[in-house]
Amino acid sequence: MKETGKLYVVATPIGNLADITFRAVETLKAVDLIAAEDTRHVKMLLQHYGISNKVIALHQHNEDKAAVEIIEKLRAGLSIALVSDAGTPLISDPGMPVVKAVHEANLTVVPIVGACALIAALSAAGVAITPFTFEGFVPRTSSARKTFFSERAEIPTTWVFYESCHRILDCLHDMAAVLPVERSIVITRELTKLHETIVKLPLVEMLELVENEPNMRKGEFVVIVEGAEKIDVSDNTITPEQERILKLLLAECSVKKAVDLTVEITGGKKKPIYQAALALNEK
Repeated sequence: MKETGKLYVVATPIGNLADITFRAVETLKAVDLIAAEDTRHVKMLLQHYGISNKVIALHQHNEDKAAVEIIEKLRAGLSIALVSDAGTPLISDPGMPVVKAVHEANLTVVPIVGACALIAALSAAGVAITPFTFEGFVPRTSSARKTFFSERAEIPTTWVFYESCHRILDCLHDMAAVLPVERSIVITRELTKLHETIVKLPLVEMLELVENEPNMRKGEFVVIVEGAEKIDVSDNTITPEQERILKLLLAECSVKKAVDLTVEITGGKKKPIYQAALALNEK
């Protein structure tokens, strides 16, 4: 029986061509076929390292069809490398349907590790990264972004996302409308490239910097947001902010309505907020 081929998921440089690994170059030279997000882009890398293997397109518009064809080729014994435009495939890049299909076909997937903008940014950010959450690209519209940031405002762990040069300023404006302005933000741009920049500032200062410095609106961005400060409260206490909101609402609403609104606004526990409302109402 003929041996089946393997799918190699190959990380490529995110900027500096010297960041490719020896194993990645050897793999790209050895495979029968290279499936690339942008064939023109990857050919520049291949030419730099003297690699002349056949390249086929695999992008978000043809992934499902390409997955079927790749399975057929692997079963026929061909070895295939999967690459994205830059960095590690599948990290906010195409490739998931293919890798999933290869696993479902009981064929072999081999990771060839290397550059990844997400990991590079975290390693140089100077914030707590265990654990962290990667959010990919944030929504494109302002209202959706604000909702996105609101849902993560109280998360105590670091969270990370990618953003484009066209939306970074609007993104920071929406973030400042939702998050505390003193929240620490790290922006990395053009990692491994000539104009690599890594800046850590409070949100309000970061927004001012990006507004006033045109170069801070150029390139490819990884944005790292420090998690919310943990507040140690027992089941029978509420935070000063919850008490402030509760007092304001009690002046205008019934106890039940004030409690419900305070819970909704602050995300606090209903029982201690209700007990505090009763105590405040008796004063």
